[in-house]
Amino acid sequence: MDPDTASKQRRKGDSGQITGFCYPSFYHLSCPFKGMFICPKSERNGMSKGFAVPLDVPKSEQDTYIRNLKTITHDSGRLMLFAGDQKIEHLNDDFYGEGIHPDDHDPEHLFRIAAKAKIGCFATQLGLIAKYGADYPKIPYLIKINSKTHLVPTSQHEPFSNLITTIDQVVAFRKSSKLNILGIGYTIYLGSEYESAMLSAAAQAIFEAHQNGLVTVLWIYPRGKAVGNEKDAHLIAGAAGVAACLGSDFVKVNPPKGEGASSAELIKEATLAAGRTKVVCAGGSSVDGATFLTQLWEQIHVGGCSGNATGRNIHQKPLDEAVRMCNAIYAITVDGASVEDAVKIYHG
Repeated sequence: MDPDTASKQRRKGDSGQITGFCYPSFYHLSCPFKGMFICPKSERNGMSKGFAVPLDVPKSEQDTYIRNLKTITHDSGRLMLFAGDQKIEHLNDDFYGEGIHPDDHDPEHLFRIAAKAKIGCFATQLGLIAKYGADYPKIPYLIKINSKTHLVPTSQHEPFSNLITTIDQVVAFRKSSKLNILGIGYTIYLGSEYESAMLSAAAQAIFEAHQNGLVTVLWIYPRGKAVGNEKDAHLIAGAAGVAACLGSDFVKVNPPKGEGASSAELIKEATLAAGRTKVVCAGGSSVDGATFLTQLWEQIHVGGCSGNATGRNIHQKPLDEAVRMCNAIYAITVDGASVEDAVKIYHG
């Protein structure tokens, strides 16, 4: 399907209820902001904040949306997203080769990690969940609804990531599988000549997802021939602002780079530009564990980020080490742990 046709597609969502997962009850308190519901202190841990329910979530789905948001953030306001969508995005480059443990050769490695570790959600494509989900019914899932490979370089063709799964399909799968499908993810390449098609599809997907009580995460990367520097802090802040305008709950961006300031300092502009949309940082290529955990702590406590979306720094490790890395990331993101304490968790 060509991008122009894709941009014109409209899909009507139908409501569905999550089953097979129990959550603590909580109450709605009135608030000056229409559509805002606040969880009482008795239902919150020390870091939790009130959740704003977007006005595109109908009353019939507000409880589902709040349960999903509380579950995906562990009632902390922050997201620890375990990213497992790279088998399309990066093909087998991230799963086989030098420095990658043999455990990662098998796609089930991703599910074993997600089942054993502390995470907010595991993000991957619906087809992979359909293959393995029956054996891992307790994992909190987020379905990535568009994808592309990295085979075609930007110099050859402007990036475009088309839908591979509709919201209707996500809702139907949630109902039939009875798995914990909490949200959806969508990638936009800002600056591509096809950005209008991706913006349109993302806006429609977010609206339909909210209509069905699902949490939304946008992956937004400035990329295309018109983009001079994909890691420019001002441009990344612009991407975060786009996510806010599309109504997404979270936006995943790459950490910016620039002279004279740390990446954590530079990303402050993005967290401000995003407003009520929460910014999470991409984990990137594998680095030393202590280095990664330090970067994560600084992104949150210096840059104002609300979590992370990490793949390679987790799944390229053997199972036991991958689980410990997840737990260390979770400790910083959700529990507010120090770098020192998180490193101890990682090293066991």
